[in-house]
Amino acid sequence: MTRFTRTLGGLLSLSLVSQLVACGTLFYPERRGQISGRIDPAVAIMDAIGLLFFIIPGVLAFAVDFITGAIYLPGGKHAQVDPRLLQQAINPDGSVDTLRLKTIIEQASGNSLPLDNPYLLQQHGTPQQLASLGLRTSA
Repeated sequence: MTRFTRTLGGLLSLSLVSQLVACGTLFYPERRGQISGRIDPAVAIMDAIGLLFFIIPGVLAFAVDFITGAIYLPGGKHAQVDPRLLQQAINPDGSVDTLRLKTIIEQASGNSLPLDNPYLLQQHGTPQQLASLGLRTSA
């Protein structure tokens, strides 16, 4: 066998073995032991990628993560913020107060986001999205 073939075979074996031990268990060992909670979408997607290789590695990845509890978000933490809290960050003219928004996100999730980053892209909501949050569009 050539060196290239051995290297390729080794990388393929390593990727399949990593799917067998499950993504959540590898990346978030501190989450092991949880019984229930909200499912972490990132871990679920990574486990689902195992289904693309073959059915068995994907099913095993899901099974290991559910059994160990590593697929669940940590207790008391959420992947989203309540829209009613976010309304506090909207000024009367309809603009968003980034400092207040950053404070709300830090209090709700415990994560600090760099909202003053110049590369941050801001998208404006559609009238339907704003109406679902109880907001009016400013013309």
